[in-house]
Amino acid sequence: MTKIERFDKNERLSRIVVHNGTVYLSGLTADDKKTDTSNQTQQILEKADALLMSVGADRSKLLFAQIWLRDVEDFDAMNKAWVTWLDGAEPPARATVGASFALPEIRVEIQFTAAI
Repeated sequence: MTKIERFDKNERLSRIVVHNGTVYLSGLTADDKKTDTSNQTQQILEKADALLMSVGADRSKLLFAQIWLRDVEDFDAMNKAWVTWLDGAEPPARATVGASFALPEIRVEIQFTAAI
């Protein structure tokens, strides 16, 4: 039987799922949603660091990231925060698309997949 571990879960989702040496993070948004796209991106990336570390992974083991932007005009602002955060680490495969969110103050959401 395949072992699947789920962490930080509620009735709707598991924030972290680990399966066969791969960690999947659910979509992350900023805690302070009153800030701009760059700051929201920075908050999300800090949150991702903590969640990845909690299961023995880190940004150097990223495999894939899916990024949703409320306004695609914010692509450069998000990318600046992203590249600064990678800090020379190998970049993962990535997709970035425009999206509408249930909460209008959300400017960016990022979902991560990483190896452990």
